[in-house]
Amino acid sequence: MYQQMIFVNLAVADVEASKKFFTELGHTINPQFSTDDCACVVISDTIVAMLLAKPRYQEFTGKEIADATKTSEVLLCLSAESREKVDEIVDKALAAGGTAGRTQDYGSMYGRSFDDLDGHTWEVMWMDPAEVQG
Repeated sequence: MYQQMIFVNLAVADVEASKKFFTELGHTINPQFSTDDCACVVISDTIVAMLLAKPRYQEFTGKEIADATKTSEVLLCLSAESREKVDEIVDKALAAGGTAGRTQDYGSMYGRSFDDLDGHTWEVMWMDPAEVQG
């Protein structure tokens, strides 16, 4: 059966530094689709982040590239299997050089966020399965 995938394309200042950051979070780099100016970060079987050097990214758009450290371009949200996993993922991001974002705790929903090395905001959230079923 076909599984739809998402490929998130992000402009980065330093591809090598970004590769190191995301591998420190536990993700892998797919060398088949990575070059000196692009890194293919495998987040899951259906989620891939393409980290493109800004000149390479510019080839795909006629728009100005947002400075994610000053403007919000997108909020990327990943689910986690537990509250503890949320903390584990975000703590790894902070240890790898990310910047802490907001923490939101609504009891049955818990999330934290971080900005990566280029200022892209990543949210990690958990929802109580009983609430989702409800």
